[in-house]
Amino acid sequence: MPKVSSKVSKRSKKEEPTKRKRKVKKDINAPKKPMSAYLLFSNEWREKVKAQNPDASFGDLGRLLGEQWREYTDDQKAPYHVKHEEAKAKYEREKAAYEAKKAASEDEGESD
Repeated sequence: MPKVSSKVSKRSKKEEPTKRKRKVKKDINAPKKPMSAYLLFSNEWREKVKAQNPDASFGDLGRLLGEQWREYTDDQKAPYHVKHEEAKAKYEREKAAYEAKKAASEDEGESD
């Protein structure tokens, strides 16, 4: 007589197949988020570091910039943080205006 297995297969354990969530498309008219303090720093310093290390690859430049950023003191990083905060405030204003405009256009569409 054949041996009957009491094990439950992996497929039967799943109650329902998992459904993938559809990614919501970004609105191309929405304002873009501001760059971080580190990205502002690296944009400013990338050409200088590249000139000092002409044979460095893109990854090597990133590593060198990261090391330089970590070595900076809080006082040296402060100007980049200030620029980031200014850009962040501008983004918040633009986002609020965009949301208000979007809500107004949706209200107009519903009243028709």
